[in-house]
Amino acid sequence: MAREIDNYKAFDEINLSNARSENESYEDYKKRLKQNKEILKLYNTIGRDNFKELFPAGVGEALKTTQKEVGEVK
Repeated sequence: MAREIDNYKAFDEINLSNARSENESYEDYKKRLKQNKEILKLYNTIGRDNFKELFPAGVGEALKTTQKEVGEVK
């Protein structure tokens, strides 16, 4: 029986590193750390399968979509 391969990447395009990038301002760094903490808390609370249902394309794609919508509203 063949196993089904799941290529789901929940955190694709998300910088989960605690290190600050060279070109990242301190405010952006703190904002990213807070966002990462909230994302990981949600992931650990609801589990991988439910997280996959909420974010089928991954969190990075959801954040991009949200930023585009917020940009259009302004």
